Amino acid sequence: MMDTAAPATRSWPFRAFRTLFRPTRILLGLSLAALAVLVFLGWCLLRIPVGGGMLPEASPASLILEARDGAVFATRGNLHGDPIEAGSIPKPLLDAVVAIEDRRFFDHRGVDLWGIGRALWRNFTSERREGGSTISQQLARLLYLSQEQSLIRKTQEAMLALWLETRLSKEEILARYLNAAYFGAGATGADAAARRYFGKPASEVTLAEAAMLAGLVRAPSALAPTRNLEGAQRRADLVLSVVEETGRATPEEVAAARAAPPALRTPPEVQPGRGYFADWVEGEARRLVGPIPIDLAVRSTLDPALQDLAERVVAHRLDREGERQKAGQAALLALSHDGAVLAAVGGRDYAVSQFNRITQARRQPGSLFKLFTYAAALESGMRPDSMVVDQPVQIGNWAPGNASGGYRGAMPLRQAFAGSVNTVAVQLFQSLGREQVLDMAGRMGLRSAMPAVPSIALGSGEATLLEMVSAFASIPANRAVEPYVVRGVRARNRTLYARPESMGSGAPVMSPAAQQGMLDLLLAVVREGTGRSARLDRPVAGKTGTTQDNRDALFIGMTADVVVGVWVGNDDNSPMQGVTGGGLPARIWRDFVDGADRVKTTEAPLPEEAPSTTAEAPPRQVAPLRGPVRVLDTATLRIGDRAVQLVGVIGMRGDAAQDMASFIGNREVTCEPMGDGAHRCHVGGRDLSEVVLSNGGGRAAPDASPALRRYEASARAAGLGVWGRR
Repeated sequence: MMDTAAPATRSWPFRAFRTLFRPTRILLGLSLAALAVLVFLGWCLLRIPVGGGMLPEASPASLILEARDGAVFATRGNLHGDPIEAGSIPKPLLDAVVAIEDRRFFDHRGVDLWGIGRALWRNFTSERREGGSTISQQLARLLYLSQEQSLIRKTQEAMLALWLETRLSKEEILARYLNAAYFGAGATGADAAARRYFGKPASEVTLAEAAMLAGLVRAPSALAPTRNLEGAQRRADLVLSVVEETGRATPEEVAAARAAPPALRTPPEVQPGRGYFADWVEGEARRLVGPIPIDLAVRSTLDPALQDLAERVVAHRLDREGERQKAGQAALLALSHDGAVLAAVGGRDYAVSQFNRITQARRQPGSLFKLFTYAAALESGMRPDSMVVDQPVQIGNWAPGNASGGYRGAMPLRQAFAGSVNTVAVQLFQSLGREQVLDMAGRMGLRSAMPAVPSIALGSGEATLLEMVSAFASIPANRAVEPYVVRGVRARNRTLYARPESMGSGAPVMSPAAQQGMLDLLLAVVREGTGRSARLDRPVAGKTGTTQDNRDALFIGMTADVVVGVWVGNDDNSPMQGVTGGGLPARIWRDFVDGADRVKTTEAPLPEEAPSTTAEAPPRQVAPLRGPVRVLDTATLRIGDRAVQLVGVIGMRGDAAQDMASFIGNREVTCEPMGDGAHRCHVGGRDLSEVVLSNGGGRAAPDASPALRRYEASARAAGLGVWGRR
C-alpha cells in the first residue's frame, strides 16, 4: 500500500522557505531595520550636548614659576599657549601629527572606513597599536563629548565629525585639534607644550621636537617627557618612522632628526621639597594679579642652591636625631634682610603632607616671645647693662619658674635674656603692661591675637613661624619687614606686576638706642647663652624658644646675610624627648647657615616685557650731612637735629663713647646715607665704622660688610676695648 502523505511532508521545508523569503516580508524586515537605525541615530543626535566647546571656557591663569635666577622650577595649572592659526600650522608639526594620528586626513570626509579596517588588521597582525578615529573625530570628542567608551558615544563622534567637515576646512580642523589636545605636564595645546618642554613657540619646533609632541597625544600623562623621557623618546622614534613611511619627510630628513634629538628646556617633575614654595608662590601670584585666563610667568625669590641645602639639612638632622628624640617634623625659613624668602622647607615630606608649617601652623613661640618684652623694655629706657632680679614671681595662681629650677638673684638685662630667665621676662611684662608689649610686637610684625593671660609673657599664645621670623628681621632693619615670595608677574607681552622698590622702606619700629641694645642682647644669646650651638666664626644674633613639655622647639638667628628660623615638633602636638630650641633647631640652623657661606647664588634681573613709554626720572641725589657732632654711643651720632646711625656697628656707651668723642674732637664729620637709615661717616679721612670696630669700641652688626667684620676680628684677637673687658 502506497504512503500518500510522504510527498507533502517532504515539501514542507521548501514551502516554509518560500513563505519566509517572500518579497513583502523581506521589504518589511528591511524597513524595520532601517527604522531601528534611524531611531538609534536620532536618539544619538538628541543626546549630543548643545553648544559644546567650539569656544573654550576661560580658566584661571596657568603659572610658570621661576627662581630668582630665572630658571623654571615648577608649573601650576594648565598652560594654554598661543592659538595656532589655520593658515600658519608649522609644517613639521603638521607632518608628524597627520602621519601618526590620521595619515588619510586630507582624503576622507570625517570618517575613514579604510583607516578603520587598516587599524583593525594592524592591531590583529602586529604589536603596533593603532586607532581608527580620525583627527576630525578626535576634535569632536575633545570639543563636545566625554571619554566614555560606548556605541552611542562613538556614533555621536562620527556624526559630529561629518558635521565638522561640512563647516570647517581641513586646516581649520587641524588647527583647532592642535589647540585643544592635551600634551601632558599641564600643557593644553601644541604651542603650550612646545613652550613647556622646549622653551620655544610651536612655530619654531624642529621635526624631532614635533615628533615628540605628536607622540604624546595618545598617552600624554604616561609619556610626558618630564616624567618619562625614555618612553617619550621611543614614541617619537616611532612617529619619525611613520613620517618617513607616509612620505611626509625624506629618509635624510628623518635621519637628521634622529641625529639631533630634542633637548628639554624645563626641569623634570617638581622636586617634592619645592612643593611648599611652589604652593606659596602660586597663591601670592594669583592674589596679586587676579583670575586672568592667560599663561603667566612668575619670577620668585627662591634661591635654588639655598633651597636644596635647606632640604638636605632638615632631612639629614631628622633622619639622624628625629626618631631618638621623638621629633617627627621640622620647618625652615630663610629671609634676606629685605624680606625676600630665599628658602622654605614647610615640612619633612611634601609628598606625604602638603601642610605648610611655615605659613599655616600656629604654634606657641615659647621664649621667642621675650623678644617683644625686652624690646619694649629697651624702648622705655633700659639698657643691656641695667640690673634685674631673678626671683620668685606669683601672679594669682600662676607661679612661673625657670628651666634651671632655681633663682640667681641680681643680674644684667643682657644675662637674663641670654639665659632666657623666665621670672625676669614675666616681671618686665608686668611692669611694662600688656598693651605696651603687644604694641611693640605689632610694630615688629606679629599679627596673631594673643590671649589675655599672664603666661603670654613666656609665649603661651600662638603664631606662625613666618610671623616670628619677620619680627626678628625687623631688628637689624629697624622697620617692619614684610616677607615676600614674588618679585614679578608677566605675560609674554607685558609686565603685570613688579614689586616696587619703595616697599623696602618704612618707619622705624624702635629708637636707634633700643635697636642697638636688642642686637646686643641677641648676640649674647649665641655668644654665651642658650643659643651656643648656633655659633659660627662670625657674629650671630638669635634667640631660642621651647614650649611646655618640649612640644615645640625653635631657634631664630641672623647674620649679616640672612635671617633664618627653624621649628621642630610633631603635628599631633605630642612632646619630644628633651628637644629644646638650643638643641636640634640650633644645630639645623648652624648647618644651613654654615653651608650657605659656601654656596654660590645668583639673582637675574626681571625681563623687561613692557618697555616704559615715559622717560625715567633721574635718581634723587641726597646731600651728605656735615657738621660738628655729639656722640650718643659709638654707633649713634647727632648732627644738628638729626640722629645718625653708623653702618655696620652695634654701639657702646660709657668709656668707649667718651674715647670716640675725644677722637672726633671739634672736627667736622661728613655722613653719607647708605639706605635703611644707616650712614657711612668720615672724619679726617678716616671711616668712623672702621675706627670703632678696629679699636673694640663696638661690635659688628649683622649687616656689617666683610671688611668691617675683619676689623672686629682683629680687635678681638688683640683684646682691645670691649674684647678686653669680657
